[in-house]
Amino acid sequence: MKAVREVEIINAKEELIRLVQQYQNLIFSICLKFTGDYFAAEDLTQETFLAAACHLDSFDGRAEKAWLCRIATNKCIDYRKSAARRMIPVAEEELPVMGSVENEPLQLVLTREAMKELESKCRSLPSPYAQVALNYFIKGQRADEIARQSGDKPKTIQTRIYRAREMLKKSYGKELLMR
Repeated sequence: MKAVREVEIINAKEELIRLVQQYQNLIFSICLKFTGDYFAAEDLTQETFLAAACHLDSFDGRAEKAWLCRIATNKCIDYRKSAARRMIPVAEEELPVMGSVENEPLQLVLTREAMKELESKCRSLPSPYAQVALNYFIKGQRADEIARQSGDKPKTIQTRIYRAREMLKKSYGKELLMR
């Protein structure tokens, strides 16, 4: 029994190493775009992979890239919320002059523009995929929630999410090539 557990631990470590090697740059870039802070992005990248390691046994192995991106996004959102809570209002003359304040509105605008662009691309997908993509990528609904609302089977929704993601990747790829 002990030998079986040791093999499971070794397999989990190898899987985590593979995930880190394959996706660390992607996860770091997501965290950096969200926070605008290199060091916070490094920390959030580590937290993402730590969270993934903790839940690796419950992960079904499908759509690992989306799974890791979702974890990273949630970590970034939590980071922003906690950063807002840590801010204590003080008198104006006591406020330090910070150069990064200019980047916050810019980051907000860039995030909104990216979401509008994603929503536009989701709406332009063919009929069965457009609504699923909007619900999944824009509204953040899970596949089982979308299935309940639409009356379709969860597997059907998962397939549509996968295909919509592939169509969006191609759409973004074409756009990058045209720039």
